[in-house]
Amino acid sequence: MHKGKIKKLVRERGFGFINDTDGREVFFHQSGLTAGGFDGLREDQEVEFDVENSPKGPRAINIRLIQP
Repeated sequence: MHKGKIKKLVRERGFGFINDTDGREVFFHQSGLTAGGFDGLREDQEVEFDVENSPKGPRAINIRLIQP
């Protein structure tokens, strides 16, 4: 399980990017969220996620918000 923060959201296209604690940027699609809606996300929000390899590089899946 990886941890990171939402770096950027592209709401109109349903995807974004997460900066993980290792310093890399990981793509995610709204279909990778486990609970809650894409509309409720905001930049700098902390998340946990798994990473899978895709043809275009690493992709975050099973994304869960970390509650403060």
